[in-house]
Amino acid sequence: MRLHHVQVSMPAGGEEQARRFYEDGLGLTEVDKPAPLAGRGGCWFRAHDGVSVVAELHLGVDEPFVPAKKAHPGLALDSITELEATAERIAALGFEIDWRERHTFEGYQRFHCRDAFGNRTEVLAPEG
Repeated sequence: MRLHHVQVSMPAGGEEQARRFYEDGLGLTEVDKPAPLAGRGGCWFRAHDGVSVVAELHLGVDEPFVPAKKAHPGLALDSITELEATAERIAALGFEIDWRERHTFEGYQRFHCRDAFGNRTEVLAPEG
């Protein structure tokens, strides 16, 4: 068994805000939703390692919308340099970065951030 994707909720009409965070900030690539699902709104994003898909997030419209305050996807990067560059890129777009738990997960450094809708995301990289 393997994880295929994580679904994250968003309010109706928030696709452009989602793209700013997930594509411009996190660096994921938007992919077309299948035709039978496209009319529902939302958007899908993927990360590739050059050979295969290594992460996929689906943002789906949820009404009434309630952001995920604790639940979150955890996205792993390859290096602390990449981690810090990603945090800088997200912050430059106006999203809050929280480093308070940077050294609380043994073997990793990490930060938490929230998308334009208040959903939490964790980004981490192995130490050393």
